[in-house]
Amino acid sequence: MLDEKPNYEKLEIWQEAMALTKIIYLKTKDYPKEEKFGIIEQIRRAGLSVALNIAEGAGRSSKTDFRRFLFIAKGSLNEVLTLFTLSLEISLISPKEYDDIRNAVLRLMRRIQALITKLQ
Repeated sequence: MLDEKPNYEKLEIWQEAMALTKIIYLKTKDYPKEEKFGIIEQIRRAGLSVALNIAEGAGRSSKTDFRRFLFIAKGSLNEVLTLFTLSLEISLISPKEYDDIRNAVLRLMRRIQALITKLQ
């Protein structure tokens, strides 16, 4: 039925990943134009990759496949955190912004890890 949501949309971790992606897009829109093909592009791709991998994994036919995509999503979160650490170090974001993003990333990592553990 077309009115029914895909299974991944019901997952809180997917919803949280989508919210984080929106934050990433909003935070990076004010980055310097010269970073368009550097930090901005990379951090947006990494952030979007989290939600995309959760969705793709949820659509797979086995728990093993789903877990593999969740591990990839966690890897992308590490990329996001690294890029925001660099952003802090070169003064593109404030320490408060960094702390807020870092906390959101770490919370999502813990939730993804809990699901990985549950799927074992």
